[in-house]
Amino acid sequence: MTIRYDITHTTLYRYSKPVSFGEHRVMFRPRDSHDLRVLATDLVCSPEAQVRMIQDPHSNSVALVSPLRSATELKIVCTFRIEHAPGDGTELAVSPSALIFPFAYSVEERFDLEHYMRPLHDDPDGVLTHWARQFMRTDGPTGTRDLLLQMNSFIRQHFGYAARDEEGTQPPLQTLQLGTGSCRDFALLMMEAVRRLGMAARFVSGYLYDQALDPATQAAGKAATLGAGSTHAWLQVYLPGAGWVPFDPTNNLRAGTAQLIRVGVARDPRQAAPISGSWFGPADAYLGLSANVQVSRVTD
Repeated sequence: MTIRYDITHTTLYRYSKPVSFGEHRVMFRPRDSHDLRVLATDLVCSPEAQVRMIQDPHSNSVALVSPLRSATELKIVCTFRIEHAPGDGTELAVSPSALIFPFAYSVEERFDLEHYMRPLHDDPDGVLTHWARQFMRTDGPTGTRDLLLQMNSFIRQHFGYAARDEEGTQPPLQTLQLGTGSCRDFALLMMEAVRRLGMAARFVSGYLYDQALDPATQAAGKAATLGAGSTHAWLQVYLPGAGWVPFDPTNNLRAGTAQLIRVGVARDPRQAAPISGSWFGPADAYLGLSANVQVSRVTD
């Protein structure tokens, strides 16, 4: 089944007086692959800007936006039409060698996956490692798929979702201590936990389709999915025979879902920031940032 989506991503920076702008790094364009194809794109910037498209070291599409004049607002609007062919769940059909945890990657896989296996954050007292190991069975063999699915589900059930406007992510130990976090905090927590268990994992930024927010469907009364209406974050785990398999611990979504639309993948969440840049002017001129994402299903 192939689904078409229209996506509009709007970011607005506001200032109390005119400021000048440095280059902004924009990662909004969905990531083409066998299951996702970009049909049309448009990027409009106010004030007018010079735009260059590049690929970063992870082959993500990045727009380098350089506004040409000073202003009290910087508005960047990106629109896309995509075709998305979600999986059928067979992404979890891993090789026999990886069905039981722990398993070992081949020598060739380890060469390519090494930097996705190294944790980013210290765990001096083994708190995160201990937390991750609770999903291993003590009464028999642990299925690799079961371990990951249980961890994904546990975060959704036992942690409180709290949207945050601050840049960056909480360290995993802080998320464990607080018991709350945003989608990117939960993605980082599970990614680091999986790495502590010896598996390769990477951070994913993108969009989340939610029928309840789609005006075309008029799904009245349905509760919005956590993280919908803005950029979203989840993770992928590399499983032999299955490749990069998605897990969204914020909503307990997994391989086969049509809701997750990839934009960028990275070893470190900082490498997948939707937008970053600089401006020059009085320190008190900055008034704030607003961002809005609309994902609607095309029914024609």
